[in-house]
Amino acid sequence: MIAVIVLVAVIVATLAVGTALRTRSGTLRTTGAGASAGTHELHPALATAGVGDGVPVVLHFSAPWCGPCAAVRRVVVQVLARDPGRAREVELDLDENPVLARKLGVLSLPTTFVFDGEGRERFRASGVPSVDDLRTALSSL
Repeated sequence: MIAVIVLVAVIVATLAVGTALRTRSGTLRTTGAGASAGTHELHPALATAGVGDGVPVVLHFSAPWCGPCAAVRRVVVQVLARDPGRAREVELDLDENPVLARKLGVLSLPTTFVFDGEGRERFRASGVPSVDDLRTALSSL
């Protein structure tokens, strides 16, 4: 009887964790809005990619083997096409940029970041962000 109760508890806990993770997938979360401009240090690979040159950047990590990464590309193109010049897109291959991915804490694909014009990380999403969420994030910069 105790084994059945333990098994049921494990199943319930597993379902709860899975539901919580699925609920967060694609949601843009605020990350560095309170960062002080004086203490901000831009990673050289981000600077090389054009982050921090005065224009907000939507950076997303992808890989050829990642199916949902194509959906992120479509969302980013749709958002940036509405207001050309407002922000720039940078797509980095995870397999070619493992050090930067590790530095930014990328744990899964696709992962999308929104950096302000000074190169500070302001938002991030694991999964495919919605068009509305990405527009809202960019409009706040």
